[in-house]
Amino acid sequence: MPRPIEDYALIGDTQTAALVGRDGSIDWLCLPRFDSGACFAALLGEPEHGRWKLAPAEEPPRQVRRRYREGSLVLETEFTTADGVVRVVDCMPPRDRTPDVIRVVEGVKGRVPMRMELVIRFDYGSVVPWVTRTGEELRAEAGPDALSLYSPVRTQGQGLHTLADFTVSEGQRIPFVLRWHPSNEPPPPPLDGLTAAADTQAWWREWSSHCTYRGSWHEPVHTSLMTLKALTYAPTGGIVAAATTSLPERLGGVRNWDYRFCWLRDATFTLYSLVLSGFREEAQAWRDWLLRSVAGDPAKLQIMYGVAGERRLTETDLDWLPGYAGSKPVRTGNAAVHQFQLDVYGEVMDALHQAHRTGLVRDRRAWDVALVLMDFLESGWSKPDEGLWEVRGERQHFTHSKVMAWVAFDRAVRSAEHNKLPGPVERWRKLRHAIHEEICQRGYDPKLGAFTQAYGSSSMDASLLLMPLVGFLPPRDPRVLGTVRAIERELMHEGLVRRYHTHETEDGLPPGEGVFLACSFWLADNYILQGRMDEAEALFNRLLGLRNDVGLLSEEYDPVNRRMLGNFPQAFSHVGLVNTAFNLERHRNSPAIHRRENHNGVQEQPSS
Repeated sequence: MPRPIEDYALIGDTQTAALVGRDGSIDWLCLPRFDSGACFAALLGEPEHGRWKLAPAEEPPRQVRRRYREGSLVLETEFTTADGVVRVVDCMPPRDRTPDVIRVVEGVKGRVPMRMELVIRFDYGSVVPWVTRTGEELRAEAGPDALSLYSPVRTQGQGLHTLADFTVSEGQRIPFVLRWHPSNEPPPPPLDGLTAAADTQAWWREWSSHCTYRGSWHEPVHTSLMTLKALTYAPTGGIVAAATTSLPERLGGVRNWDYRFCWLRDATFTLYSLVLSGFREEAQAWRDWLLRSVAGDPAKLQIMYGVAGERRLTETDLDWLPGYAGSKPVRTGNAAVHQFQLDVYGEVMDALHQAHRTGLVRDRRAWDVALVLMDFLESGWSKPDEGLWEVRGERQHFTHSKVMAWVAFDRAVRSAEHNKLPGPVERWRKLRHAIHEEICQRGYDPKLGAFTQAYGSSSMDASLLLMPLVGFLPPRDPRVLGTVRAIERELMHEGLVRRYHTHETEDGLPPGEGVFLACSFWLADNYILQGRMDEAEALFNRLLGLRNDVGLLSEEYDPVNRRMLGNFPQAFSHVGLVNTAFNLERHRNSPAIHRRENHNGVQEQPSS
């Protein structure tokens, strides 16, 4: 079995990221971007598919402890062995010209024999590079990629691996620097690894100092915000959903998707959490990425884009990789990019509305984009779609999708009224009312006393928890209370929330997955709005307890086997953590404030 997902920590340079295992092995790294081919892909296969291990020669060590240095994404892993104690410091300096991985071996106590194994395999483990040595530089190149390793430690080649055996003494610090560059260009000059590690820590600490959160959950909120920053593609402001592809929603299953892209539905959640936390520059960059990416024909609005706004995200299976825990296929790209998902129109309109409401610098293009989107939505809202969960099956009239269409018209009306912007406001009001009435008539099942996943369905769906959070109905409306009770009854598993019941007939895929962590944060938000504070805090603390030892969350969780599932770390999970922490904190002095509402509490809409 591979290492558990929770055994990994994240380092990154705000353009790509690496996963470092508790055993000192970097098993995942794509260069030069999040969505580039991996040079270390052991996470989805075997060591032979690429990794960089730096750890004591004694295996296993007697004890392993790790942490991020305070206020930074500089990772320390401390190994205790029979010979002493050694620390490995890992980081990726914020990008200058090239992406770099810095590893520093520090002797803490005694004299510890160490071993390094570097296995470079470009293009997701499929390409063995040509390796040469010039002085202290070890260079590996193949096709468009080249990597240069610099270290005072002498290495040797063996069986297409690069190995080094050395000993570190107390007080000694030995750097290793790995630098990527295009193979057609000369390598960048050597980098001082010791200085680069210190500068990286200083950079992160300066960035973290701007956080405005001062509440009871300082450490998990700050770690979550650093994770979001690390998942940001700095040149454009886009934020990827996760750093990985194809980590399974069920071990051995086929629900393995590529999450190294930017989803529109993450926009408002993310923008709101960044603004709340004082990171307005990042929020502004995310809003600007959004405007650039959605420009064009609104009928062709995609649910996701590449980090620079790319639209072709062709899905391909990498059949040479066996997958994490045998979970095949391993995919790059994402075919869901071609789906029609109605809810993203509401998310985009909501994000633009929130950007105005929170005082981000206005962009005159924003309202032009909004008018074009609303023109399409006047007829498009009535169409069936694939829904929030990207079900790969027949389109349906999903209730959540219709609610988000209502959100689009609601935010268009509010924006036009509050900002004196042009638009057919009266027509939007009528459509807002008509959609609200239809949802309450067709999306609500009086026998169940709850809204259901789709019109005519009797199934529950955790996305319905968003209805009061977006202001569609008051949080104490009997229909909302009934829906929350039904979700608690039908979708709760070991105290956490599933997205929906997976059935093979729905999308042609075998059923089964873990609980989706963002949904449990939504339930906690509902508890807050209903005044169920003890339950909200209990659920929130339960979710905090699912983080790994360095504070990271995956997409899903298996509460029976106590294993993380899905891509990692997951932006959606960390955004949920930040927003729920703010809601809990603010409830102590005033009503809960949700991301989409004004600062006087939830805006209640008239019942239909």
